Parts: sequence; structure tokens; C-alpha cells
Amino acid sequence: MRILGIDPGLRNMGWGVIEAHGSRLSHVANGICHSVGEDLASRLLSLHDQLVEVVERYAPEQAAVENTFVNKDAVGTLKLGQARGIALLVPARAGLTVGEYAPNKVKKTVVGVGHADKQQVAYMVKLQLPGVVINGPDAADALAIAMCHAHYMRPGTGLEAALKRAGA
Repeated sequence: MRILGIDPGLRNMGWGVIEAHGSRLSHVANGICHSVGEDLASRLLSLHDQLVEVVERYAPEQAAVENTFVNKDAVGTLKLGQARGIALLVPARAGLTVGEYAPNKVKKTVVGVGHADKQQVAYMVKLQLPGVVINGPDAADALAIAMCHAHYMRPGTGLEAALKRAGA
């Protein structure tokens, strides 16, 4: 299963593609889409076009996007939400199933601690994807999001499997 992980951002949108074969993960590619333009609409369009190129080039079968967290700056949160809309729209338009994960869930899954910092996330990504060259912190986060999705999409890890194990 080829998975695209996306770390939404208005200036820098990280992306990472991995292959998941059971519990074995391997790196395919990673990078950062940098927004270009003077106004918000052109910046969003540039992110859209770059992400479309990633999907076309690497042909993922599923995608995963990090949920937006709310911070003190309402305007910044709104703009991040608009970039997140691009991150959800592009894979959905390509017909991909898109998983969404909270930042703490991604960190807990990849690092083992829900409040890990970016360096810890990058370290664990490198440890679990030997030989990977990460193109920046946003790309490391995107790879971690893809890894989280690979963990939760495996048979026996979803809600249906949990209910079956509980006898419901």
C-alpha cells in the first residue's frame, strides 16, 4: 500500500510517501510544497498545483492529513484551515481515501510520546525508515503522518476489529 502523508501549512506544506507491506515500511519520497504568490488565493493555488504534481508522480493509494490545532491567533488558524482544505481536496479529487489524525496521535504512534518535539519525530522517522534523507521538518512530520496511517489502517487495528475482539 502506497501512502501519502501531508502536513498542512500555508507557507510550507510537507509531504511524504511511504510503502507499507504489513508492518514493514519503506520510504518512497518526501518534500515540501512552498506557497508562491502575493495574495492568499494565489498561494493556495500554488500549493494545490504542487500537491497535484506529487499525487500524479507518486500515485499513492491512500492519504493521511494532520488535523488542525487551534492556536491563539484566529486569523492564522483560519489560514491554516484553508491550506488544510487543499491537503484534503487534492487526494480526495484523485479518488483516495483520506485519514485524519491529531498531532498528538501521530507523535504517540511514531515516537511513543504524544508531546514529542520535531527533533524527536525526525529521529524516529529516520530510525523506522533507514537511509531516508528528510527534506526538512515539515517533510519529517508528513512522513510521520503517513506512518501513523499505515499503523491504523492495518487489518485488526480499526474500530471493527476492536468491537470483534470485545465480542460486540
